[in-house]
Amino acid sequence: MIEVLEKEINGEILIFTNFRAVFWNRENALIISDLHVGKSAHFRKNGIAIPAGILEKDLKNLEELLHFFEVQHIIIVGDLFHAGKNTDLDLFCNWRKQFSHLKLTLIKGNHDRIKKDFYDEHCIDLIEEKLEIPPFTFIHEPEIQENQFTISGHIHPGIVVGNHRESVKLPCFSYSKNQLVLPAFSEFTGLDTKTLKKNFKAIAFTKGLIFEV
Repeated sequence: MIEVLEKEINGEILIFTNFRAVFWNRENALIISDLHVGKSAHFRKNGIAIPAGILEKDLKNLEELLHFFEVQHIIIVGDLFHAGKNTDLDLFCNWRKQFSHLKLTLIKGNHDRIKKDFYDEHCIDLIEEKLEIPPFTFIHEPEIQENQFTISGHIHPGIVVGNHRESVKLPCFSYSKNQLVLPAFSEFTGLDTKTLKKNFKAIAFTKGLIFEV
């Protein structure tokens, strides 16, 4: 079940979800990062035992978000893909055909190495460096840009909640006065609990809860 937390960020109302995505109501846009299509199939192809169905679950969650918010535009701040052609890529292509009416913009990430023709064929607007939709600048890797508020991914932020006796590591959204870093949309990723500490606050979530830390 989708749980939400509404918050003003840089003068705009954003809706954070426990499904690893942010909805920007003014633009009717869903913002996600690091879906890493092809990662699980790439691991299996190289002899690493990875459970099947990981991408199917991620795409099902994305589909649920699209219907929940009646989304018109998907903004992906990097690493939509992880590897070249494999069975996961075929799954994504079939999924994209079902939602070909939606605008899909990808800010290129370090793993997005598929040839440009592929993006054109599947109606994906590929942005090489950054996308500016005031008051936000969308980029892949977090960085401070003068007089700009950036929304990025790449790090897969997480936070440790609890005390020295009992604690749990959770994915989170991390934000400061001039940055918002999104969690990886795919659950098949690690968590970085060390990089974004100073001057950052967190919005953590579980399968049934979302809360500020």
